[in-house]
Amino acid sequence: MTTNTDSGGLRARSRETLLAAVRGLVLALVTLPVSVLCFALAAVSVALIPIGVGIVTTPWVLDGVRNVADVRRRLAFEWCGVRIRSAYRELPADANPWARTFGMLGDPQVGRDMLWLLVDMTAGFTTALLPAVLLFYPFEGFAVAAGLWRVLTDGGTYWYGFVPVSGQPTALGAGATGAVLLVAAWYLCPALLTAHFRLTRAVLDPGKGELVERVRVLTETRKDAVDTSAAELRRIERDLHDGAQARLVAMGMDLGTIEILLDKDPERARQLLAQTRQASVEALGELRDLVRGIHPPVLAERGLGDAVRALALRLPVPTEVTVELPGRADAPVESAAYFAVSEVLTNAVKHSGADRIWVDLHHVDEGGGMLRISVTDHGRGGAAVGAGSGLAGVERRLGTFDGVLAVSSPAGGPTMVTMEIPCALS
Repeated sequence: MTTNTDSGGLRARSRETLLAAVRGLVLALVTLPVSVLCFALAAVSVALIPIGVGIVTTPWVLDGVRNVADVRRRLAFEWCGVRIRSAYRELPADANPWARTFGMLGDPQVGRDMLWLLVDMTAGFTTALLPAVLLFYPFEGFAVAAGLWRVLTDGGTYWYGFVPVSGQPTALGAGATGAVLLVAAWYLCPALLTAHFRLTRAVLDPGKGELVERVRVLTETRKDAVDTSAAELRRIERDLHDGAQARLVAMGMDLGTIEILLDKDPERARQLLAQTRQASVEALGELRDLVRGIHPPVLAERGLGDAVRALALRLPVPTEVTVELPGRADAPVESAAYFAVSEVLTNAVKHSGADRIWVDLHHVDEGGGMLRISVTDHGRGGAAVGAGSGLAGVERRLGTFDGVLAVSSPAGGPTMVTMEIPCALS
């Protein structure tokens, strides 16, 4: 049993060593040309800003650099478990090229990306190549010890590492050196690849800069939340004043008229009573709609899933709702998610031209918990944040809870709006 366990551990370690060497070699072959290309394109694009060309090209180039850095972040976590954070500043989707260019150039994370390109094409290239060199170079030493030195020396001296090979004894010394290097590779290759990604993290990770950026984002979202709450209070006040309150005042006046007419004109009094009864029904309906707009009773009583299902039933477009929520989030999170879904569905009904909509709500446990909601339609597409679609308001609402909004809506459709809110379920 012990032998089988030991042999399994040796196979696993050997596989890990070989994987580290191959992955390091692939990284080295890709790192140098991609980093040089990205840095050169970025430098040229920025240099062309004064003549106007760079205003158009710089955002595209820096987006490409960000994508390259994001790929390295993903590989660092998937291959070596090294988590590299990012703290890019979000720019308005409808920002003009000038604002987008200088907004990106003023982003500290973009500055770290550019510094990383310089490091990646030098020290990064070296650290990525080391595992492959350490694993594969010993086989040259074995070949030299087996007699290849006779072909390579041609009467002179062939250097294998620090061993001068000029005869069979020194060739055997080269083979012994290769054996030592191979043993070292068996132990060190995974650690060397991890060192490459730790170097990447040292340059790309925002560190304390992420805290500064987080404070800035929270300040903005708090301001948005205050402004949104004030606007909501004004809306409620306006709806009460123009709707239910006006009807109740009219009902009071009608009741006064009815008192006068009871003796003089009973028939007219009965007609006014019927009108007053209808007005009371309409006032009650408006109050219910107002309460539902503040916090739907079904949301408080039955949770987010059933509230979204009830919302879907009232839509003129057939809507399929899938819910996988093992518990309930905090009331403020549920409320924000509900009204965000409501706004997205309203946009889809008004602007997409789709004849069917799909809504998916589920919760994942990664990173402390995440509520994910997607709304999909196969309409005409073209939706964008900040393009007058109301999605900018949804993004601000989610930002209050550290949530994010992503929109995929190519021309011709389909449109998928994805919302994520960090939260735990109870």
